[in-house]
Amino acid sequence: MRKINKACLFLIFTFVLSYSMAAIFYLIRTDNNNQVVFTLMAMVYMFFPFISVIIVKTIHKERIFSDLSISFKINRWFLVAWLIFPLFTFCTLGVSILFPEITYSPEMTGYFSRIEDMMPPETIEGVKAQIGSIPTSVFILLTLVQALIAGITINAIAGFGEEIGWRGFLLKEFKEMHFFKAALIIGSVWGIWHAPLILMGHNYPQHPQIGILMMTVYCILLTPIIQYITIKSKSVISAAIAHGTHNAIAGIAILLISGGNDLNSGTTGLPGFITLLIFNAGIFIYDYYISKEKIMLNKINNYL
Repeated sequence: MRKINKACLFLIFTFVLSYSMAAIFYLIRTDNNNQVVFTLMAMVYMFFPFISVIIVKTIHKERIFSDLSISFKINRWFLVAWLIFPLFTFCTLGVSILFPEITYSPEMTGYFSRIEDMMPPETIEGVKAQIGSIPTSVFILLTLVQALIAGITINAIAGFGEEIGWRGFLLKEFKEMHFFKAALIIGSVWGIWHAPLILMGHNYPQHPQIGILMMTVYCILLTPIIQYITIKSKSVISAAIAHGTHNAIAGIAILLISGGNDLNSGTTGLPGFITLLIFNAGIFIYDYYISKEKIMLNKINNYL
């Protein structure tokens, strides 16, 4: 019973703190500081699961960093965590182009049309001039390198703020569950937790209400991959790297396309859903036919 109480207590603190901060931001935001303050708010938002873990551990008089799979012992799954989402992003780009409303746009016309409402015209012209001064392939390569660096540094730190809660604390609390049951619950919670950000235009600015459902489904599909990497690496640090790299590189999937909308393009749209299903199937095949451990068919406790 105590374990259930700890998980519930964690969720209560996480949602109350996160939703309260989002509400305060919504009430005080203005057109002049909206984007800048929103970015700062979203960065702080990512650390509320970490703060909630500290609160729950303190209430239960436990060592704060105990039993959270915090390990810096490097293994090959750290490399998988770092590289799997760049591969996922480029595969999503390929799937996006298969949609009838979407075309390949090496001139990045689609990208510039998306940011028209986010930046002043003179700023957009400056961005166009800067990007236009180098070949598109070089720009994408530089963006990829920058994303990979961010994924194991600053983005990983931000990702840790979430992952210590989702794949650190909750995964241990649900260790008696089977792999997919835990992934379904954690993924659902993770997706719903994003709701205030989605309603304020994050990820799905054209469809914020439907976006909540889309983000929840996306997180459910994303969770088995990060959860599998966490268990195989025996470290939540690898989850932070995967999460950080994912956030850093996901935008590449919409840089080179034109057309469509936030529901049928990009990593958090239908192409991303399709790609995640393929990746999940690939990991399941690996786990069932190649790996000595059959993690996805058993209780998590057998491998943590």
